[in-house]
Amino acid sequence: MTRVKVVAAYLAAGASIFSFSARAEGDLNLICSADVVICELLQETFQKETGISVNMVRLSSGETYAKVRAEARNPKTDIWWGGTGDPHLQAASEDLTVEYKSPMLSELHDWAVKQAESAGYKTIGVYAGALGWGYNTEILGKKNIKEPACWADLLAPELKGEIQMANPNSSGTAYTALASLVQIMGEDPAFDYLKKLNENISQYTKSGSAPVKAAGRGETALGIVFLHDAVAQTVEGFPVKSVAPCEGTGYEIGSMSIIKGARNMDNAKKWYDWALKPETQSLMREAKSFQLPSNKNAEVPKEAPRFEDIKLIDYDFVTYGDPEKRKSLLERWDREIGASAN
Repeated sequence: MTRVKVVAAYLAAGASIFSFSARAEGDLNLICSADVVICELLQETFQKETGISVNMVRLSSGETYAKVRAEARNPKTDIWWGGTGDPHLQAASEDLTVEYKSPMLSELHDWAVKQAESAGYKTIGVYAGALGWGYNTEILGKKNIKEPACWADLLAPELKGEIQMANPNSSGTAYTALASLVQIMGEDPAFDYLKKLNENISQYTKSGSAPVKAAGRGETALGIVFLHDAVAQTVEGFPVKSVAPCEGTGYEIGSMSIIKGARNMDNAKKWYDWALKPETQSLMREAKSFQLPSNKNAEVPKEAPRFEDIKLIDYDFVTYGDPEKRKSLLERWDREIGASAN
C-alpha cells in the first residue's frame, strides 16, 4: 500500500472513529411545555455541553399529559420538562412516570422538594410562578376603563370582549386558574363566576401565555396568565402591566418528569440532573423567562414576581393534581362554559 493510501486509510478510520464518538452519547426525546424560547435555549445548551442529540417538541402541559397517556404502551418521549405541576402529578398518579431521586435534591427550595415527595419522586419542581393577569395600559387608558385589581373587577361590563384566557383542557395555566378559583370561592360560586366572566371573554386560546401576548400586541385588553409571562411582555417593551388579584391567587410549580418506559433512560436522567443545576436555571433570564428557579443557588431575575409580594392561597396540588378531580372539573367547564363560549 502506498504512503498516500495509508494516510487516506488512516484519515478515513479517524473520521469513522470521530463520527462514532460524536454519536456515542445518543439521543434524547424531550417534550417542553414552557415558552419556546427557553425550550430552544435549553435544548441547544444541553446538546453543546453533553453531545447528546435532543429531539424537542413544544406542547402545552395539557396536550403533553394527553400524549403521554395515549402512548403509555409504546412511549415515544423520554422526558417532559416544564408546564404546570398538576398534569405532572396526574401522570405520576397514573404510573406514567418513574421515580428518580436526583443528587441535586439537597439544593432545591422546599416547594420543589415537597412537589417531589407528594408524587413519590416521580416529578420535581423546576420553577414557580403566581397566577394573575397582564393588561394593556394604552387600551384601558383610551377606553377609560378602571384598572382591574381583583378577580371581581374582571366582570366589569366595560371589559366585555376585552379578555382572553386559555382553554383549561389544553393549557395548564388555565387549569391552574380554574382550580384556584374553585379553592378561593368554592366550586359552585366559582362556576357562577366563570359563567359571568365568559361574557367578557373574546377567545379561549390553546396556549397559556397567548392571551397576554395578544394584549401586548393590542389585540385584546387583558390576558389571564402567569405573572412572569406578563412581565416578559413588559420587558420586551410592550405596554403591559401585571396584576396579582386582591382576593388571592394560585400558583404553579413548573415540573419535570421522566416517562416510564423511556427509550433513552440514562440520557433522561442526565437531563434531569442538568436541569436542576443552578447554572442551568440561571439561563432563564437570558430567554426572558421570569419564573422563580427551584435551585436555591440559581440567579433570580430582578424582574421576577416574588411570592412574598403576592397574596397566595394554600394551593392544594395533591387534590387538584388528581386525575379524577381534573376530569370532573374539566367536564363541568366543558358543559357550563365551553359549550356556550363566545
